[in-house]
Amino acid sequence: MSLDKRIDQYIANSNEFARPVLEHLRKVVHKACPEVTETMKWSFPHFDYKGIMCSMAAFKEHCAFNFWKASLLEDKSKSLRTAGDGGMGNFGRITSVRDLPSEKILTGLIKQAMKLNDEGVADRKLVLAKERTPVPAFLTAALKKNKKAAGVFDGFSNSHRKEYIQWITEAKTEETRKKRLAQTIEWLNEGKPRNWKYLKK
Repeated sequence: MSLDKRIDQYIANSNEFARPVLEHLRKVVHKACPEVTETMKWSFPHFDYKGIMCSMAAFKEHCAFNFWKASLLEDKSKSLRTAGDGGMGNFGRITSVRDLPSEKILTGLIKQAMKLNDEGVADRKLVLAKERTPVPAFLTAALKKNKKAAGVFDGFSNSHRKEYIQWITEAKTEETRKKRLAQTIEWLNEGKPRNWKYLKK
């Protein structure tokens, strides 16, 4: 195994309950993927294989483990949590090795993650995030005050989002911009895209 001394230190500095969890995860990753490379990114351990593959972290009262492309993994065991939760990881809040799936299940998921990187498959969510038109701060602030409008806006295709963003930002006066912003929030609350009047019924 090719081990990174920084991760040795990270594990040694973690709380006592976390050390067996981190050691176990590290061992399983290396066993499943002998070519894996260890590194530290964003201050916690990552395992790279032809790109980022997975990561682990220890907190005050729990550990977390994440697959970089979790949303693309086939999870017949129903072990993965791909949506964010209080555990901050794909296996929720891990306080002991018993909270983890079996080594067989873990290995299967790691093998899938390796295959995705072998084939150069990109996580659709990450691709969409990169392709999306940047949202101006004033629109972001307005959406934070209205969850329903924010939900509709977030669910729109990038083209529909862009139509609203351009309409608001192209306003020639501050007064017009504020009116368009208010109209945007109103239409979003009704689930309408910017050019809803022209859509075929």
